[in-house]
Amino acid sequence: MRLLALLTLLTLPVAGRADDWPQWFGPQRDGVWREAGLIEKFPAGGPKVAWEAKVGQGYAGPAVAGGRVYVMERSEEPGQVQPKSAFDLPVLKGVEALTCFDEKTGAKLWGQSYPCNYKISYAAGPRCTPNIDGDRVYTLGAMGDLVCRAVKDGAVIWQANCVTDFGGRVPLWGYSAHPLIDGDKLICLMGGSDGRLVMALDKLTGKEVWRSQSFDTGDFGYANPVIHTLAGVRTLVIFHPKALVGLDPATGKKLWGVPMAVKFALTAPQLRVQGDRIFTTTFYEGSQLLEVTAEGAKVVWKGKAKGEKPAQTTDLSSIIATPLWKGDTIYGVDSYGELRAIEASTGKRLWSTMAATRGPLTPDAVKARETPSDTAPWSERWGNAFLVENGDRTVLFNEQGVLIFAKLSPAGYEEIDRAQILSPTNKLAGRPVVWMHPAFANGRVYARNDEKLVAVELK
Repeated sequence: MRLLALLTLLTLPVAGRADDWPQWFGPQRDGVWREAGLIEKFPAGGPKVAWEAKVGQGYAGPAVAGGRVYVMERSEEPGQVQPKSAFDLPVLKGVEALTCFDEKTGAKLWGQSYPCNYKISYAAGPRCTPNIDGDRVYTLGAMGDLVCRAVKDGAVIWQANCVTDFGGRVPLWGYSAHPLIDGDKLICLMGGSDGRLVMALDKLTGKEVWRSQSFDTGDFGYANPVIHTLAGVRTLVIFHPKALVGLDPATGKKLWGVPMAVKFALTAPQLRVQGDRIFTTTFYEGSQLLEVTAEGAKVVWKGKAKGEKPAQTTDLSSIIATPLWKGDTIYGVDSYGELRAIEASTGKRLWSTMAATRGPLTPDAVKARETPSDTAPWSERWGNAFLVENGDRTVLFNEQGVLIFAKLSPAGYEEIDRAQILSPTNKLAGRPVVWMHPAFANGRVYARNDEKLVAVELK
Protein backbone atom coordinates (compact mmCIF):
# COMPACT_ATOMS: atom_id res chain seq x y z
CA MET A 1 0.00 0.00 0.00
CA ARG A 2 2.84 2.36 0.80
CA LEU A 3 4.41 1.68 -2.59
CA LEU A 4 1.08 2.30 -4.31
CA ALA A 5 0.66 5.60 -2.43
CA LEU A 6 4.15 6.69 -3.45
CA LEU A 7 3.54 5.82 -7.09
CA THR A 8 0.26 7.73 -6.97
CA LEU A 9 2.01 10.85 -5.65
CA LEU A 10 4.71 10.61 -8.32
CA THR A 11 2.13 10.48 -11.11
CA LEU A 12 -0.12 13.29 -9.93
CA PRO A 13 -0.48 16.22 -12.37
CA VAL A 14 1.60 19.33 -11.65
CA ALA A 15 -1.42 21.61 -11.21
CA GLY A 16 -0.09 22.75 -7.85
CA ARG A 17 3.44 23.43 -9.08
CA ALA A 18 4.77 26.84 -8.15
CA ASP A 19 7.88 28.52 -9.45
CA ASP A 20 9.85 31.61 -8.51
CA TRP A 21 10.97 34.20 -11.07
CA PRO A 22 14.44 35.04 -9.70
CA GLN A 23 15.90 36.91 -12.67
CA TRP A 24 15.20 38.56 -15.99
CA PHE A 25 12.97 36.44 -18.27
CA GLY A 26 12.32 33.71 -15.72
CA PRO A 27 14.13 30.88 -13.92
CA GLN A 28 15.86 29.66 -17.09
CA ARG A 29 16.06 33.08 -18.77
CA ASP A 30 13.96 31.74 -21.63
CA GLY A 31 10.61 33.52 -21.28
CA VAL A 32 8.71 30.38 -20.29
CA TRP A 33 6.28 30.31 -17.36
CA ARG A 34 6.07 26.61 -16.50
CA GLU A 35 3.34 26.72 -13.87
CA ALA A 36 0.02 24.96 -14.40
CA GLY A 37 -3.33 25.25 -12.63
CA LEU A 38 -3.85 28.84 -13.77
CA ILE A 39 -7.08 30.52 -14.84
CA GLU A 40 -8.13 30.12 -18.45
CA LYS A 41 -10.04 33.40 -18.54
CA PHE A 42 -10.29 36.40 -16.25
CA PRO A 43 -13.19 36.55 -13.77
CA ALA A 44 -15.88 39.19 -14.20
CA GLY A 45 -14.47 42.52 -13.15
CA GLY A 46 -10.90 41.37 -13.75
CA PRO A 47 -8.44 39.30 -11.74
CA LYS A 48 -8.05 39.78 -8.00
CA VAL A 49 -5.31 42.14 -6.86
CA ALA A 50 -3.68 40.42 -3.87
CA TRP A 51 -1.83 43.58 -2.86
CA GLU A 52 -0.17 46.70 -4.18
CA ALA A 53 2.76 48.74 -2.90
CA LYS A 54 4.19 52.14 -3.67
CA VAL A 55 7.37 52.24 -5.80
CA GLY A 56 9.28 54.91 -7.69
CA GLN A 57 10.47 55.23 -11.27
CA GLY A 58 12.01 52.37 -13.14
CA TYR A 59 12.01 50.24 -16.28
CA ALA A 60 13.31 47.23 -14.34
CA GLY A 61 10.87 44.40 -13.84
CA PRO A 62 10.46 42.71 -10.45
CA ALA A 63 12.12 39.47 -9.39
CA VAL A 64 10.53 36.90 -7.06
CA ALA A 65 12.39 34.36 -4.94
CA GLY A 66 12.22 32.82 -1.49
CA GLY A 67 8.94 34.48 -0.53
CA ARG A 68 10.17 37.97 -1.42
CA VAL A 69 9.72 40.40 -4.29
CA TYR A 70 12.60 42.69 -5.30
CA VAL A 71 12.26 45.90 -7.32
CA MET A 72 14.83 48.41 -8.53
CA GLU A 73 13.52 51.99 -8.46
CA ARG A 74 14.58 55.62 -8.57
CA SER A 75 13.51 58.82 -6.88
CA GLU A 76 14.62 62.29 -7.93
CA GLU A 77 15.63 65.20 -5.78
CA PRO A 78 12.96 67.93 -5.60
CA GLY A 79 13.10 70.37 -8.47
CA GLN A 80 14.43 67.98 -11.11
CA VAL A 81 12.63 68.34 -14.44
CA GLN A 82 12.59 65.72 -17.18
CA PRO A 83 13.58 67.28 -20.54
CA LYS A 84 10.93 67.71 -23.22
CA SER A 85 13.06 65.64 -25.58
CA ALA A 86 14.26 62.22 -24.45
CA PHE A 87 17.50 62.94 -26.29
CA ASP A 88 18.41 65.94 -24.18
CA LEU A 89 20.77 64.79 -21.45
CA PRO A 90 20.75 67.11 -18.46
CA VAL A 91 22.12 65.88 -15.15
CA LEU A 92 19.18 64.77 -13.00
CA LYS A 93 19.97 64.32 -9.34
CA GLY A 94 18.47 61.46 -7.36
CA VAL A 95 18.96 58.02 -5.86
CA GLU A 96 18.60 54.44 -7.06
CA ALA A 97 17.21 51.88 -4.64
CA LEU A 98 16.53 48.19 -4.26
CA THR A 99 13.34 47.54 -2.31
CA CYS A 100 12.25 44.17 -0.93
CA PHE A 101 8.61 43.22 -0.24
CA ASP A 102 6.95 40.23 1.39
CA GLU A 103 5.55 38.12 -1.44
CA LYS A 104 2.36 37.15 0.40
CA THR A 105 1.34 40.50 1.85
CA GLY A 106 3.26 43.22 0.01
CA ALA A 107 4.68 44.56 3.25
CA LYS A 108 7.97 46.37 2.77
CA LEU A 109 10.75 44.36 4.40
CA TRP A 110 13.66 46.66 3.63
CA GLY A 111 14.99 49.23 1.19
CA GLN A 112 18.57 50.22 0.41
CA SER A 113 19.58 53.19 -1.74
CA TYR A 114 22.61 55.10 -3.01
CA PRO A 115 23.04 58.51 -4.69
CA CYS A 116 22.91 58.24 -8.47
CA ASN A 117 22.75 61.22 -10.82
CA TYR A 118 21.49 60.43 -14.31
CA LYS A 119 22.76 61.73 -17.63
CA ILE A 120 21.02 59.38 -20.02
CA SER A 121 18.10 59.34 -22.45
CA TYR A 122 14.73 58.27 -21.02
CA ALA A 123 16.03 59.01 -17.53
CA ALA A 124 13.18 57.33 -15.67
CA GLY A 125 14.93 54.73 -13.56
CA PRO A 126 16.98 51.51 -13.58
CA ARG A 127 16.64 49.06 -16.45
CA CYS A 128 17.85 45.71 -15.11
CA THR A 129 15.81 43.17 -13.14
CA PRO A 130 17.47 42.06 -9.88
CA ASN A 131 19.09 38.63 -9.95
CA ILE A 132 18.61 36.50 -6.83
CA ASP A 133 21.09 33.71 -6.15
CA GLY A 134 20.66 31.96 -2.81
CA ASP A 135 21.25 34.43 0.01
CA ARG A 136 22.44 37.18 -2.34
CA VAL A 137 20.80 39.58 -4.75
CA TYR A 138 22.68 41.31 -7.56
CA THR A 139 21.64 44.59 -9.19
CA LEU A 140 22.94 46.76 -12.02
CA GLY A 141 21.84 50.39 -12.12
CA ALA A 142 21.44 52.60 -15.16
CA MET A 143 24.73 54.42 -14.55
CA GLY A 144 26.69 51.21 -14.04
CA ASP A 145 26.44 50.67 -10.28
CA LEU A 146 26.90 46.93 -9.73
CA VAL A 147 25.94 45.82 -6.22
CA CYS A 148 25.79 42.48 -4.39
CA ARG A 149 23.56 42.54 -1.31
CA ALA A 150 22.33 40.13 1.34
CA VAL A 151 18.72 39.13 0.76
CA LYS A 152 18.11 39.22 4.51
CA ASP A 153 18.43 42.98 4.93
CA GLY A 154 19.98 44.45 1.78
CA ALA A 155 23.37 44.98 3.39
CA VAL A 156 26.13 45.54 0.81
CA ILE A 157 28.48 42.56 0.41
CA TRP A 158 30.46 44.10 -2.41
CA GLN A 159 29.95 46.84 -4.97
CA ALA A 160 31.64 48.29 -8.02
CA ASN A 161 30.96 50.68 -10.87
CA CYS A 162 31.27 49.57 -14.48
CA VAL A 163 32.74 52.93 -15.49
CA THR A 164 35.10 53.87 -12.68
CA ASP A 165 36.24 50.35 -11.81
CA PHE A 166 36.18 48.57 -15.16
CA GLY A 167 36.66 51.27 -17.79
CA GLY A 168 33.16 51.09 -19.26
CA ARG A 169 31.12 53.93 -20.74
CA VAL A 170 27.50 54.67 -19.96
CA PRO A 171 25.51 54.09 -23.17
CA LEU A 172 22.90 56.57 -24.38
CA TRP A 173 20.00 54.67 -22.76
CA GLY A 174 21.94 53.57 -19.69
CA TYR A 175 23.24 50.17 -18.62
CA SER A 176 20.51 47.72 -19.62
CA ALA A 177 22.11 44.30 -20.22
CA HIS A 178 21.07 42.03 -17.36
CA PRO A 179 24.07 40.36 -15.64
CA LEU A 180 24.17 36.57 -15.84
CA ILE A 181 25.11 34.18 -13.03
CA ASP A 182 27.04 31.13 -14.20
CA GLY A 183 28.26 28.90 -11.40
CA ASP A 184 30.59 31.00 -9.26
CA LYS A 185 30.77 33.82 -11.82
CA LEU A 186 28.75 36.96 -12.52
CA ILE A 187 29.04 37.81 -16.21
CA CYS A 188 28.44 41.42 -17.24
CA LEU A 189 28.49 43.51 -20.39
CA MET A 190 30.81 46.25 -19.09
CA GLY A 191 31.38 48.15 -22.32
CA GLY A 192 35.06 48.84 -21.79
CA SER A 193 38.21 48.87 -23.88
CA ASP A 194 41.36 46.84 -23.14
CA GLY A 195 39.44 43.56 -23.33
CA ARG A 196 36.72 44.70 -20.95
CA LEU A 197 33.63 44.65 -23.17
CA VAL A 198 32.58 41.47 -21.35
CA MET A 199 33.83 40.54 -17.91
CA ALA A 200 33.32 37.68 -15.51
CA LEU A 201 33.57 38.52 -11.81
CA ASP A 202 33.74 36.23 -8.82
CA LYS A 203 30.14 36.48 -7.62
CA LEU A 204 31.19 36.21 -3.97
CA THR A 205 33.84 38.94 -4.01
CA GLY A 206 33.41 41.02 -7.17
CA LYS A 207 37.00 40.32 -8.21
CA GLU A 208 37.84 39.88 -11.89
CA VAL A 209 37.93 36.30 -13.18
CA TRP A 210 38.38 37.04 -16.87
CA ARG A 211 37.90 39.78 -19.45
CA SER A 212 37.19 39.49 -23.17
CA GLN A 213 36.74 41.64 -26.28
CA SER A 214 36.97 45.41 -26.51
CA PHE A 215 34.67 48.24 -27.46
CA ASP A 216 36.66 51.42 -28.03
CA THR A 217 34.11 53.89 -29.41
CA GLY A 218 30.36 54.43 -29.34
CA ASP A 219 27.63 52.63 -27.44
CA PHE A 220 28.28 48.95 -26.77
CA GLY A 221 24.60 47.99 -26.81
CA TYR A 222 21.96 46.55 -24.53
CA ALA A 223 21.87 42.81 -25.23
CA ASN A 224 21.82 40.35 -22.34
CA PRO A 225 24.62 37.77 -22.16
CA VAL A 226 23.22 34.24 -22.58
CA ILE A 227 24.70 30.74 -22.44
CA HIS A 228 23.64 27.92 -24.76
CA THR A 229 25.12 24.66 -26.01
CA LEU A 230 25.88 25.24 -29.69
CA ALA A 231 27.43 22.59 -31.96
CA GLY A 232 28.05 20.56 -28.81
CA VAL A 233 29.97 23.34 -27.05
CA ARG A 234 28.75 25.30 -24.05
CA THR A 235 28.93 28.88 -25.34
CA LEU A 236 28.47 32.38 -23.94
CA VAL A 237 26.84 34.41 -26.72
CA ILE A 238 27.38 38.15 -26.80
CA PHE A 239 25.47 40.38 -29.23
CA HIS A 240 26.94 43.87 -29.61
CA PRO A 241 26.57 46.55 -32.30
CA LYS A 242 29.58 45.33 -34.29
CA ALA A 243 29.38 41.55 -34.03
CA LEU A 244 27.79 38.43 -32.64
CA VAL A 245 30.46 36.43 -30.81
CA GLY A 246 30.68 33.12 -29.02
CA LEU A 247 32.95 32.87 -25.99
CA ASP A 248 34.06 30.11 -23.65
CA PRO A 249 32.13 30.98 -20.45
CA ALA A 250 34.92 29.50 -18.31
CA THR A 251 37.74 31.62 -19.75
CA GLY A 252 36.26 34.30 -22.03
CA LYS A 253 38.24 32.92 -24.98
CA LYS A 254 36.65 33.74 -28.34
CA LEU A 255 35.27 30.69 -30.12
CA TRP A 256 33.76 32.33 -33.18
CA GLY A 257 32.35 35.62 -34.43
CA VAL A 258 30.13 37.11 -37.13
CA PRO A 259 30.56 40.80 -38.05
CA MET A 260 27.42 42.96 -37.80
CA ALA A 261 26.49 46.60 -37.93
CA VAL A 262 23.59 47.71 -35.72
CA LYS A 263 22.44 51.31 -36.05
CA PHE A 264 22.28 53.32 -32.79
CA ALA A 265 23.43 50.15 -30.94
CA LEU A 266 19.79 48.98 -30.67
CA THR A 267 20.44 45.40 -29.59
CA ALA A 268 17.90 45.30 -26.74
CA PRO A 269 15.73 42.27 -27.69
CA GLN A 270 17.39 39.15 -26.30
CA LEU A 271 18.64 36.78 -28.98
CA ARG A 272 16.83 33.44 -29.19
CA VAL A 273 18.34 30.01 -29.74
CA GLN A 274 16.89 26.75 -31.01
CA GLY A 275 19.26 23.85 -31.51
CA ASP A 276 22.40 25.27 -33.14
CA ARG A 277 20.61 28.27 -34.63
CA ILE A 278 20.56 31.85 -33.30
CA PHE A 279 17.93 34.47 -34.13
CA THR A 280 18.50 38.19 -33.68
CA THR A 281 16.24 41.16 -34.35
CA THR A 282 16.95 44.90 -34.34
CA PHE A 283 14.89 48.04 -34.93
CA TYR A 284 16.54 49.28 -38.12
CA GLU A 285 18.17 46.21 -39.67
CA GLY A 286 15.44 43.64 -39.06
CA SER A 287 16.21 39.99 -38.33
CA GLN A 288 18.73 37.36 -39.18
CA LEU A 289 19.23 33.67 -38.54
CA LEU A 290 22.65 32.18 -37.92
CA GLU A 291 23.85 28.61 -37.55
CA VAL A 292 26.79 27.47 -35.46
CA THR A 293 28.86 24.49 -36.57
CA ALA A 294 32.19 23.02 -35.51
CA GLU A 295 33.84 25.38 -38.00
CA GLY A 296 32.18 28.52 -36.62
CA ALA A 297 29.02 30.53 -37.27
CA LYS A 298 27.41 31.50 -40.56
CA VAL A 299 24.38 33.51 -41.67
CA VAL A 300 21.48 31.38 -42.91
CA TRP A 301 19.33 34.34 -43.96
CA LYS A 302 19.24 38.04 -43.32
CA GLY A 303 16.26 40.40 -43.55
CA LYS A 304 16.12 43.19 -46.09
CA ALA A 305 14.73 45.99 -43.97
CA LYS A 306 15.45 49.47 -45.36
CA GLY A 307 14.38 51.34 -42.22
CA GLU A 308 12.20 51.04 -39.15
CA LYS A 309 8.84 52.06 -40.61
CA PRO A 310 6.41 49.19 -41.25
CA ALA A 311 6.52 49.52 -45.03
CA GLN A 312 10.32 49.43 -44.92
CA THR A 313 10.51 46.22 -42.89
CA THR A 314 10.27 42.67 -44.18
CA ASP A 315 10.48 40.17 -41.34
CA LEU A 316 10.71 41.36 -37.72
CA SER A 317 12.27 44.67 -36.62
CA SER A 318 11.97 44.74 -32.83
CA ILE A 319 13.20 47.46 -30.49
CA ILE A 320 12.20 46.35 -26.96
CA ALA A 321 10.45 43.00 -26.59
CA THR A 322 12.21 39.65 -26.90
CA PRO A 323 10.44 37.36 -29.39
CA LEU A 324 9.26 33.79 -28.75
CA TRP A 325 10.45 30.91 -30.93
CA LYS A 326 8.10 27.92 -31.13
CA GLY A 327 8.74 25.19 -33.69
CA ASP A 328 9.50 26.86 -37.01
CA THR A 329 7.67 30.08 -36.09
CA ILE A 330 8.97 33.19 -34.36
CA TYR A 331 6.53 35.64 -32.78
CA GLY A 332 7.54 39.17 -31.88
CA VAL A 333 6.53 42.82 -31.80
CA ASP A 334 7.72 44.89 -34.74
CA SER A 335 8.88 48.50 -34.85
CA TYR A 336 5.42 50.14 -34.65
CA GLY A 337 3.55 47.71 -32.44
CA GLU A 338 2.65 45.00 -34.93
CA LEU A 339 2.71 41.52 -33.41
CA ARG A 340 4.15 39.44 -36.24
CA ALA A 341 4.76 35.80 -36.98
CA ILE A 342 7.62 34.84 -39.27
CA GLU A 343 8.89 31.54 -40.56
CA ALA A 344 12.13 30.85 -38.70
CA SER A 345 13.79 28.88 -41.48
CA THR A 346 13.27 31.57 -44.13
CA GLY A 347 12.24 34.85 -42.48
CA LYS A 348 8.99 34.89 -44.46
CA ARG A 349 6.27 36.91 -42.75
CA LEU A 350 3.16 34.83 -42.01
CA TRP A 351 0.83 37.40 -40.43
CA SER A 352 0.67 40.57 -38.36
CA THR A 353 -1.86 42.22 -36.03
CA MET A 354 -2.13 45.43 -34.02
CA ALA A 355 -4.53 43.91 -31.48
CA ALA A 356 -1.89 42.87 -28.97
CA THR A 357 -0.37 46.31 -28.37
CA ARG A 358 -3.52 48.44 -28.37
CA GLY A 359 -5.77 49.12 -25.41
CA PRO A 360 -8.36 51.43 -23.86
CA LEU A 361 -6.26 54.55 -24.42
CA THR A 362 -5.90 53.96 -28.15
CA PRO A 363 -8.08 56.50 -30.01
CA ASP A 364 -11.02 55.00 -31.90
CA ALA A 365 -9.69 56.34 -35.20
CA VAL A 366 -6.45 54.46 -34.61
CA LYS A 367 -8.24 51.29 -33.49
CA ALA A 368 -10.08 51.29 -36.80
CA ARG A 369 -6.78 50.97 -38.67
CA GLU A 370 -5.34 47.58 -39.51
CA THR A 371 -1.91 49.15 -39.82
CA PRO A 372 0.06 51.25 -37.31
CA SER A 373 -0.51 54.95 -36.90
CA ASP A 374 2.58 57.06 -37.56
CA THR A 375 1.12 60.52 -37.12
CA ALA A 376 0.47 62.85 -34.19
CA PRO A 377 -1.20 62.93 -31.78
CA TRP A 378 -1.02 59.12 -31.48
CA SER A 379 1.99 57.60 -33.17
CA GLU A 380 2.46 53.91 -32.43
CA ARG A 381 6.21 54.05 -32.96
CA TRP A 382 7.93 51.71 -30.47
CA GLY A 383 4.56 50.09 -29.66
CA ASN A 384 5.26 47.19 -27.33
CA ALA A 385 4.02 44.04 -25.64
CA PHE A 386 6.09 41.54 -23.67
CA LEU A 387 5.54 37.86 -24.51
CA VAL A 388 5.81 34.88 -22.15
CA GLU A 389 5.00 31.29 -23.06
CA ASN A 390 2.69 29.33 -20.74
CA GLY A 391 1.74 25.88 -21.96
CA ASP A 392 -0.09 26.09 -25.26
CA ARG A 393 -0.87 29.78 -24.84
CA THR A 394 1.03 33.05 -24.69
CA VAL A 395 0.67 35.63 -21.94
CA LEU A 396 1.22 39.18 -23.17
CA PHE A 397 1.60 42.35 -21.13
CA ASN A 398 1.23 45.37 -23.36
CA GLU A 399 2.35 48.95 -23.01
CA GLN A 400 -1.07 50.11 -21.80
CA GLY A 401 -0.92 47.81 -18.77
CA VAL A 402 -3.22 45.19 -20.31
CA LEU A 403 -2.63 41.50 -19.59
CA ILE A 404 -3.68 39.25 -22.48
CA PHE A 405 -4.14 35.50 -22.87
CA ALA A 406 -3.77 34.43 -26.50
CA LYS A 407 -2.94 31.48 -28.69
CA LEU A 408 -0.30 32.14 -31.32
CA SER A 409 0.11 29.80 -34.25
CA PRO A 410 1.39 30.00 -37.82
CA ALA A 411 -2.26 30.49 -38.79
CA GLY A 412 -2.81 33.63 -36.74
CA TYR A 413 -3.49 35.43 -33.47
CA GLU A 414 -6.38 34.14 -31.35
CA GLU A 415 -7.10 36.31 -28.33
CA ILE A 416 -8.68 34.45 -25.42
CA ASP A 417 -9.17 37.25 -22.90
CA ARG A 418 -7.68 40.49 -21.59
CA ALA A 419 -7.73 42.57 -18.42
CA GLN A 420 -6.29 45.91 -17.35
CA ILE A 421 -3.97 45.41 -14.37
CA LEU A 422 -1.96 48.66 -14.38
CA SER A 423 -2.18 52.18 -15.77
CA PRO A 424 0.61 53.46 -18.03
CA THR A 425 2.44 56.28 -16.26
CA ASN A 426 5.57 56.93 -18.32
CA LYS A 427 5.02 59.66 -20.93
CA LEU A 428 8.53 59.97 -22.39
CA ALA A 429 7.45 58.00 -25.49
CA GLY A 430 4.96 60.74 -26.45
CA ARG A 431 2.04 58.64 -25.18
CA PRO A 432 1.50 56.97 -21.78
CA VAL A 433 3.27 53.59 -21.62
CA VAL A 434 4.34 50.94 -19.14
CA TRP A 435 7.54 49.38 -20.47
CA MET A 436 8.40 47.13 -17.54
CA HIS A 437 8.54 43.35 -17.95
CA PRO A 438 6.40 41.56 -15.32
CA ALA A 439 7.40 38.57 -13.22
CA PHE A 440 5.24 35.44 -13.30
CA ALA A 441 5.61 33.43 -10.11
CA ASN A 442 3.67 31.19 -7.77
CA GLY A 443 0.32 31.66 -9.49
CA ARG A 444 0.61 35.43 -9.75
CA VAL A 445 1.81 38.13 -12.08
CA TYR A 446 3.86 40.89 -10.47
CA ALA A 447 3.89 44.09 -12.49
CA ARG A 448 4.95 47.67 -11.83
CA ASN A 449 4.78 51.14 -13.31
CA ASP A 450 6.39 54.34 -12.02
CA GLU A 451 4.02 54.55 -9.06
CA LYS A 452 3.15 51.10 -7.76
CA LEU A 453 3.82 47.40 -7.80
CA VAL A 454 0.85 45.03 -8.00
CA ALA A 455 0.48 41.33 -7.26
CA VAL A 456 -2.38 39.85 -9.30
CA GLU A 457 -3.82 36.38 -8.70
CA LEU A 458 -3.92 34.05 -11.70
CA LYS A 459 -4.50 30.72 -9.93
